[in-house]
This record gives sequence, C-alpha cells and structure tokens, in this order.
Amino acid sequence: MDISVIFKIAAIGILITVICQILKKSDRDDIATLVALAGLIIVLSLVVNMVGDLFDSLKSIINLYG
Repeated sequence: MDISVIFKIAAIGILITVICQILKKSDRDDIATLVALAGLIIVLSLVVNMVGDLFDSLKSIINLYG
C-alpha cells in the first residue's frame, strides 16, 4: 500500500464535491445525487480491492507459519 491511494481518494472526494456543488447551484439536485453515488462507488471499489489485497497478504503469512 502506498500513500498515493490516500491522495487518489482525497482527489476523488474533492472533485465530486465541486461537481455536486455546481450541479446543486444550477438546480440539478437529482443529477448531483447520482454523481455523489458514483463517486462513492468508485471509492468503495478502491477500498474493496485494498482489503482483498490485505486478506491475500494475511493468507500468505498464515500459510508461511502454518
């Protein structure tokens, strides 16, 4: 794991926030909600991949000592 992942998640969050604010100011609340949901799905997919890698690492460590 690298610290760049944290920066990627932060950048996605900032970008989604700006887009949502622009859409809300132009009375597009429904589209802003969809954009926020899409951003959440993107970040969750990154986190799920990282958790999967963590479990693979733990599995290999347990097999090493087991």
